[in-house]
Amino acid sequence: MEQYFEILEKCPLFKGVERNELSGALKCLEVKIKEYKKGETVFLQGDAVNFFGVVLEGSVQIVRNDYYGNRSIVTTAMPSQLFAETFAFAKASAVSLSAWTLADSAVMFINPEKFIGQCSRACSFHSRIISNLVKVMASKNLEINKKLEIVSKRTTRDKLMTYLFLTSQELGAKSFTVPFNRQELSDYLEVDRSGLSAEISKLKKDGKLLCRRSEFTIL
Repeated sequence: MEQYFEILEKCPLFKGVERNELSGALKCLEVKIKEYKKGETVFLQGDAVNFFGVVLEGSVQIVRNDYYGNRSIVTTAMPSQLFAETFAFAKASAVSLSAWTLADSAVMFINPEKFIGQCSRACSFHSRIISNLVKVMASKNLEINKKLEIVSKRTTRDKLMTYLFLTSQELGAKSFTVPFNRQELSDYLEVDRSGLSAEISKLKKDGKLLCRRSEFTIL
């Protein structure tokens, strides 16, 4: 477990928890760690999910597939980031998303019941972790609102530029790298890949954008 302490110190769930407290915190939460190979399923759409995860190694992509097989990327959880916490606390009997690994990964799973009620051990860090969790979930709600703002646009160009402008504002930079390849970006924006490539080419030609693979510069 100690090999993951450096990652856990970066995890927003454990903000303010000192390294010498981490062992006690993880014991209190009764965490479990599971390793996955690249492409393995963490959970599938329709499954019941009674845990939430923290990525320790690799990455976990959360996606939604519709009736026609169209895929929409919701988010990608990287090391130190949480996923599935809303489903876990809601005790969803059938989740509307799927999750699988994009690389060989290690995930720490936490039972949400450990956050409900008073800690039997009266741990000093327990209230801090609960407060951190509330902040994480609020931040996730902002991300959902961002996604809704993007996909509500009518055209591929508007969806792309809204995404790029919002990302630029968040990072405070005109040049940045997005966490998607071209297919993943089209899935995130919920647009056709060829149409997205065509719009990127037009924007480059019009002098509004520079793009090289996943690197973008807004001009």
